[in-house]
Amino acid sequence: MAKKRSVTRAQKPAKRTAMTSDKAAGFTQEEREAMRDRVKELKAARNATSADAEGAVLEKIATMPAKDRAIGERLHAIIKASAPGLTFRLWYGMPAFAKDGNVVCFFQNAGKFKARYSTLGFSDKAALDNGHMWPTSYALTELGAGDEARIAALVKRAVR
Repeated sequence: MAKKRSVTRAQKPAKRTAMTSDKAAGFTQEEREAMRDRVKELKAARNATSADAEGAVLEKIATMPAKDRAIGERLHAIIKASAPGLTFRLWYGMPAFAKDGNVVCFFQNAGKFKARYSTLGFSDKAALDNGHMWPTSYALTELGAGDEARIAALVKRAVR
């Protein structure tokens, strides 16, 4: 006599709950906007010239609240003077500066993620290594002459 084989049903996937897509995605509205910005940037970069890229960066800075805009404009000037070989680009909706196509540093205004301060950040492509631990971003609430000199030195070091 042959044994009867039991037939098992394939498990159905768990039903989705009534969560909104915002909560299900796990990203904040600001993070989703940054990702959308990045997609637009990649599409725009295909045919952009250097002048277009700098114009886009300056346009992004111009849309920032007054305090962030003042810091962004000053950073743009400092970075451009300190490392004239860097190219301009938007990176996740933030003004960024690149070497050989790789972002070296970027400016994240306070309003971007509703933070209490703006940030000057450096990517892993920046040559800022100093022992086993070093800072990769700096909080900015305003810029004084000493801050500007320090930023210029950091940018020069980052691109060597």
